[in-house]
Amino acid sequence: MKHPGFTTRAVHGPLTGKDPNHALQFPIYAGVAHDFETAETMADTFAGRKAAFAYSRIANPTVSAFERKITALEDGLGTVAVSSGMAAISNTLLNLLTEGDTLVAASSLFGGTYSLFINVFQPLGINVKFVSITDLDGLDAAIDENTRVLFLETISNPCTTIPDFERISEIASRHHVVVVADSTATTPYLFPARRFGVNIVIHSTTKYISGGATSMGGAIVDLGNFDWSFVPALKKYHRYKEMAFLARLRKEVYQETGSCLSPYDAYLQSLGLETLALRMEQICKNAQAVAEFLEAQNVVTTVFYPGLPSSQSQELAKKQLNGKCGGILAFGLSDRTACFRFLDKLSLIKRASNLGDNKTLALHPASTIFAGLNTDEQKTLGIDDTLIRLSIGIEDADDIIADIRQALGES
Repeated sequence: MKHPGFTTRAVHGPLTGKDPNHALQFPIYAGVAHDFETAETMADTFAGRKAAFAYSRIANPTVSAFERKITALEDGLGTVAVSSGMAAISNTLLNLLTEGDTLVAASSLFGGTYSLFINVFQPLGINVKFVSITDLDGLDAAIDENTRVLFLETISNPCTTIPDFERISEIASRHHVVVVADSTATTPYLFPARRFGVNIVIHSTTKYISGGATSMGGAIVDLGNFDWSFVPALKKYHRYKEMAFLARLRKEVYQETGSCLSPYDAYLQSLGLETLALRMEQICKNAQAVAEFLEAQNVVTTVFYPGLPSSQSQELAKKQLNGKCGGILAFGLSDRTACFRFLDKLSLIKRASNLGDNKTLALHPASTIFAGLNTDEQKTLGIDDTLIRLSIGIEDADDIIADIRQALGES
């Protein structure tokens, strides 16, 4: 049989791990603990000599079924599902970095990620360097002998810059640095991370994978293409070779920080995966139409969307995202007052801080998701008071545009 297509894998998952009662939808195993036939079997399980479920904070059948689906969609080695996208980022970096290591990150990041690096990892003795992801020479120069990780987003939120992953991965590989990509905005449907040299791909599964904003979650996927002997934090696990990252992550960081995904959320997100391709097609089509509309409006000062000829990321979107450009876009108005007036006039579009919902959502980034940062930090991340972010949903494009048109009327 040929390799199944994306949606076939999303619906059916891999051939292993079927429910023993043959349920078509893998059920919710809500219990916390599992019984063992003998004390010896229990001891073997906790020692890692036998694969079995023991305690839901360590592993759960429903969560494992979801992890197998994500692994199949990313063509990866293995996945650890966690409680949120931020848990995915923090668990990944706790697994790879120790005191004295350097983390090089894109200067265009989600505000929460930037704050995590500055306020949590830097005080732990991690040296954090922010670089423009479009400045490849500067990126190369920022990598020093202690650099272990290069962190970036597949599409920056909210200004929609797309990194050249092929060239960036070549630079990182030359320095034996792990490329970690946050693919929340693209999902495995748009961005084949392994093909472009990414080593670890992470998702906030709360967003597009969940789909209807029904659940919180995150996923960490090892794509099986890095030599972990170059990572000092994994020294104790080097004997596991290609499994070193996943072995330490599962046994130490994930287990001991209590970052487990709930079985109920895993179930909902498995359902979300089944319609991911359909939703992403509609979302990308809608976003393109909205971006083109906005660019034609006199009151709009700028539009950030990779699908527009005016975007410096258009060619990279064609190359890396199969010609699609995601569902996030941003645009500028004259000032903060105009932005707030626009938001207050919206009717169909909801004022909310999530993204990847089936509904179209809008917010003013400077006063919401970047509000914890000072003006200089916001400027570093490309944020100012004139910017509106839209997360486009699956409604009819004409209805989304009609709501934007009327809201712009007095902006």
